[in-house]
Amino acid sequence: MFPLARAAQSLVARGIQHTAVRGAHRKHEPTFHDKYGTMVLLGGASMFTAVWGYVLTSLNIEWGFSPVGRVTPSE
Repeated sequence: MFPLARAAQSLVARGIQHTAVRGAHRKHEPTFHDKYGTMVLLGGASMFTAVWGYVLTSLNIEWGFSPVGRVTPSE
């Protein structure tokens, strides 16, 4: 049983080595995310900030819903 396990292990190791060598020799071409990923992320973050900045400053949202100081007790 031991020689069979060793043969299976070497076969798996050889397959991993072949895959690694194949990937190392391939020319890496930049993908969309390599080219534009940071710009898309920054653009989305700035749009998010601009929209929420507009919403939070232009709408008349009354902050602090606590009635303390605004409600007087009845007699």
